[in-house]
Amino acid sequence: MQTLRVENLSKTYGEKTLFENLNFLINEHDRIGLIGTNGSGKTSLLNVLTGEDGADSGELIAPNNYRISYLKQIPELDENATVMDAIFEGAAPIFKTIRDYEDAVTVYGQNPNDSKAQRRYDNAEAAMNREDAWSAESDVKTILSQLHLNQLDVAIKTLSGGQKKRVGLAQVLIQAPDLLVLDEPTNHLDFDSINWLQDYLVSYKGALLVVTHDRYFLDQIATQILELSFGSLYPYKGNYQDYVEQKAQRVQREADSEHKQQQLYKKELAWMRTGARARTTKQQARINSFNELEENLKVTKDDGAVDISLGQQRLGKKVIELKNASLSIANHVIMRDFSLLVQAGDRIGITGANGAGKSSFLNALAGDLPLDAGLLEIGETVRIAYYRQQTEPIPEDKRLISYLNEVAQSVTDKHGVQLSTTQLLEQFLFPRFMHGTLIRKLSGGEKRRLYLLKLLMSEPNVLILDEPTNDLDIATLTVLEDYVSNFNGTVITVSHDRYFLDKVATNLLIFKGSGVIERFTGEFTDYLSQHSDFEKQQNTNRKEQVQLDEKNAVPAKKEKKKLTYAEKIEFEKIEDLIDNLESEKEQLTETMNNTDGTNYGELADLQRQIDEHDQLIDEKMARWEYLSQFEQ
Repeated sequence: MQTLRVENLSKTYGEKTLFENLNFLINEHDRIGLIGTNGSGKTSLLNVLTGEDGADSGELIAPNNYRISYLKQIPELDENATVMDAIFEGAAPIFKTIRDYEDAVTVYGQNPNDSKAQRRYDNAEAAMNREDAWSAESDVKTILSQLHLNQLDVAIKTLSGGQKKRVGLAQVLIQAPDLLVLDEPTNHLDFDSINWLQDYLVSYKGALLVVTHDRYFLDQIATQILELSFGSLYPYKGNYQDYVEQKAQRVQREADSEHKQQQLYKKELAWMRTGARARTTKQQARINSFNELEENLKVTKDDGAVDISLGQQRLGKKVIELKNASLSIANHVIMRDFSLLVQAGDRIGITGANGAGKSSFLNALAGDLPLDAGLLEIGETVRIAYYRQQTEPIPEDKRLISYLNEVAQSVTDKHGVQLSTTQLLEQFLFPRFMHGTLIRKLSGGEKRRLYLLKLLMSEPNVLILDEPTNDLDIATLTVLEDYVSNFNGTVITVSHDRYFLDKVATNLLIFKGSGVIERFTGEFTDYLSQHSDFEKQQNTNRKEQVQLDEKNAVPAKKEKKKLTYAEKIEFEKIEDLIDNLESEKEQLTETMNNTDGTNYGELADLQRQIDEHDQLIDEKMARWEYLSQFEQ
């Protein structure tokens, strides 16, 4: 069994202890979710485990051939490389074999009379056979397809941040290591890709360690939760839902123990203050016990809750209205003749395809981006706080307290109580010793939390949130969701986080692209349930139509009489490939028939694999029918 053993691992950053004397195991099939507040040291721990950074002390013990692949929040990719080169960089030998084979087929097809090209192809084919890489080739193509990576010859530098994240994800999945370490893997993924990734990771053969804010995702894949809190690691069995229940029990037990200790301390303190005239040996022993109790007295450490129950300005009935609005950017249509009335108390969630213009739509609502046509009207009482994907420039050499004092030195909460900036910082999980800290010393997540606090201090009555879940930890998100539910104003948020949308939105705008915006009333999971059934039927219809078109169109192609050399090679192998796929399907079906009927997870995974084999068999059969019409 491939196991990574962590012993007495410690790491500090400046004066802050990120973690101390951590001890745990990662076994071969573990599915571990790592959680903790921003700044608790999660990314630092991942960096140490993957060799990106060193520990101050401690040891990592693993077999010599133990391989780890690490997806960072921002993948480090060669900007001048193509997508294909970046994906296969550093991959396992079997995938290098596949890449060599793909290149050899392309070159040989273009130069069939070149002896060097022929030798290269022969060698590449022999390597594929020797390493039994044909099924792995199918896995690679599935990964690329499910992550919507279709243009493999473009340079990394031409991609958006979201596209680069998907390239990084494909890179680590293709490497198939012993331990897969993923930092926020669902950021920038569409919902179909997230669902596919969930299924892929559940059936992954190695171990998994993932940091994610997506609680639905964590619920589906995790069998163990590790919580990093105040330098210590707390293990919990089960998924996120199990963790919430078990942590509540742990905190309660510690609180009960602390309460008993505090009561005993108060009793002993009262006795000490009586100032007994005579101190017998027995009384001296009690004094010694009191001194020991005083030394050991502690307050339970917990990450706490972020209290953001701040006040807000009065909001009139009319908030924002779009009338027959149209907007395009660089010939890319965001909306076309679109009308929307936003009223006080509305909870609008915006989601949909990447690149469909959701952030541009928010910029238009905030008045930052002029419309091409139509009208934007904003109510007189509206006071907007806009939480953007990119944090506003923050002076790195400013201290936390000074940064907030620029907004106000105190604010009033919803109960009319005056709160100083010092109190606000403490409520936002910035302890007093950090208030004089330079902002440059904060983690990325801590900076985002500080940015959110500054926005809310302005006492807005309209919140516009652009992908808030990408940077905030689960604890902060949970309280933000509670804050939104009690917020008397209007909330408009763009998000790909299913859990977050379910909790904060009752009306949805689904951006389909090319100016198409669908409206839906209800929770996002309800929309996804209906939408997935519709999409499945649409995909089936499209597949049937493509097959029908191919059958009808092929006989009309009089100009093509012979196969190319590459097509001849493909035709020679396709029957064996179909036979292999059908044999694998039979084995899967037999396994499914012999599986315990109560193991729903395993049954679902087997059915998914059978469906994938059916699809591949259909595709290969259609391709065989096409190729068989021409002279061999």
